[in-house]
Amino acid sequence: MKKSVQLILLIALLTPFKLLAQENRISGWAALFHTQRFSPKWGMSFDAQFRSADQLDYLQNILLRPSVNYYFDGNKMAALGYAYITANGRTATGEKTFRPESRIWEQLIINQKLSKTTTLQHRFRLEQRFLGNTTNKNDHYFAQRFRYFARAVVPFKKDSVFNKGAYIGLQNEVFLNVHNKKKVNTHFFDQNRAYVALGYRLHKKADIEFGYLNQYIKQAEAYVLNHVVQAAIYTRF
Repeated sequence: MKKSVQLILLIALLTPFKLLAQENRISGWAALFHTQRFSPKWGMSFDAQFRSADQLDYLQNILLRPSVNYYFDGNKMAALGYAYITANGRTATGEKTFRPESRIWEQLIINQKLSKTTTLQHRFRLEQRFLGNTTNKNDHYFAQRFRYFARAVVPFKKDSVFNKGAYIGLQNEVFLNVHNKKKVNTHFFDQNRAYVALGYRLHKKADIEFGYLNQYIKQAEAYVLNHVVQAAIYTRF
């Protein structure tokens, strides 16, 4: 019964907001997530993501995000990182636009053991966002955003140690504007990302997965719902 309740709570985390969305878009994301442990206390992480525009028309975003990690208390990790994001766009007349963004971010991860093979990861992240000028516009600004992320990998096999085999990945992330929201979308709530995936653990150091991500974005006067197909590789050394 306890495990059933926990899984129900995980599924509830994946329930996207049901307010009426003004637009529905389809896009594709590809991602690589890597974690490198140098010692019992220190390590680093890096992820690279590539995101398409609506209807897979063109490559809209490239995201590069390294960090330095500190491990403590057996199940916790603190990190300090940097992110660089490119945003390519198109105007109504078809002209190309470009906007860079740099971020400094701090985060805390807490891993909660649910069973012998399933861990629920809680991630708390604060971002300092430096958005540059869009092509031919003087619209740069600084803002801060808080993000809460929860993820669990649920293996199909019930072995005592999960080193290989198929699994289901469940995650949800909420984004909140905590500073200068008038420059973002004028709202405290920014977006929600709910994700479910089918994955396969090749061995204890590598996973590959394919899934569906529901991205619900609050804009100044409307909501946008993005349907995202994502392919991801996870490595741990």
